Amino acid sequence: MTIKTYIAFYKGHKDGYAPSALVARFSDWLTRKLTKGSYSHCEFAVQLENDKFSCRSSSIRDGGVRTKIMELPADKWDLVELHLTEEGAHEVVKYFTRNYGKKYDFFGALGVVFKTRQNKQRYFCSEICAEALGFPEAWRFSPNDLHAIVTQKPHTL
Repeated sequence: MTIKTYIAFYKGHKDGYAPSALVARFSDWLTRKLTKGSYSHCEFAVQLENDKFSCRSSSIRDGGVRTKIMELPADKWDLVELHLTEEGAHEVVKYFTRNYGKKYDFFGALGVVFKTRQNKQRYFCSEICAEALGFPEAWRFSPNDLHAIVTQKPHTL
């Protein structure tokens, strides 16, 4: 059985006018502005049935490293296929499982831009995705950096 795996990059904008939606929109805008790109978040995504994906990442909105079943509509997400072996996909999933529940690294995410030190017990989205794939110094990557890397050279594990 082939397991389809992706890094999903968020290019959408949160809908609504509730305070939480406004904060999310501002956070997405600020991330894109500071990292000079189109993306504000990324997820490791395993394709399921019925247009659903099992997504793993570290999310400020969810408080840290988590797994979530999501739809990834094309108007909000760009998917980059990873071409992982079945064993490689399982290794990435195990990496997220070992780190499940670790807190979001807000200062580490800022460190991508401001070159500050990161907290080794916390993760931001692109850091944990890159580290799970075996990239060295993953704390240096914004979602836009990771997108540039995985689109230039298909990643296998």
